[in-house]
Amino acid sequence: MVYNETHKFVAVVNKELEVGKALNAIAHSLAGLVSMADEELKEKMSFIDFPDKDHFVHKAISGLSLIVLRGKNNEIKKLRQKFIENHIFFTDFTETMTGETYQEQLVKTKETSEEEMNYFCVVGFGEKKVLDPLTKKFSLWR
Repeated sequence: MVYNETHKFVAVVNKELEVGKALNAIAHSLAGLVSMADEELKEKMSFIDFPDKDHFVHKAISGLSLIVLRGKNNEIKKLRQKFIENHIFFTDFTETMTGETYQEQLVKTKETSEEEMNYFCVVGFGEKKVLDPLTKKFSLWR
């Protein structure tokens, strides 16, 4: 595996969320993002194993940056649109994807327009030179 210094992950979380919901949204989004990636893109994601002193291996951790930022719902919507316009590989997680069963979540999502959508987060992967200008106005999530 060749370490990739030109790409990074970025997550922008809705600043209104409590920590547990934010972590859930990020985890679901990152899992979805990686599941959609083809082998060439996964190679760019730089997943490597980290062996420790006792020879235990901590597998498949990306050596790249994962920056977690925060923003308002409308800012996340705008960023999502910029990801589309700039061909950024991304996924998102919305309020309709929480609670009840996944079948009920699918119905809630299908019945909600994009304009009404409350975004919990958007997660992207791409070249730093493209992502950085799109995300520079967001502050770090704390």
